[in-house]
Amino acid sequence: MNIKSNIKMEYKDPQYAEIVYKSLEVDNEGFVRSVLEKDTINFKIESDKLGSFLATADDLISSEILAEEIIKKTKQKDTLK
Repeated sequence: MNIKSNIKMEYKDPQYAEIVYKSLEVDNEGFVRSVLEKDTINFKIESDKLGSFLATADDLISSEILAEEIIKKTKQKDTLK
C-alpha cells in the first residue's frame, strides 16, 4: 500500500511563510517534500506504512505549531523593545 498526502499551509505574508519553511526544512529532509510559493508551503508526504505516514504527519504539524509559537513570541519581544 502506498499512502500519499498533500498538505497546504497558507500564511499572512511571504516572509512569515519563508521563516516557517526554513525552520521545518532541516527536520523534514528525507521524510517530507516541501515547496515554498510566496505565502504558501506545500508539503507532500508518502509512505508504504500507515504508522509511519501518521507519525510523519503528526511530526510535521507539531513542528509547524512550534515554529509559529516561536515566531509569535519573538515578535512580541521585538514589540516590547
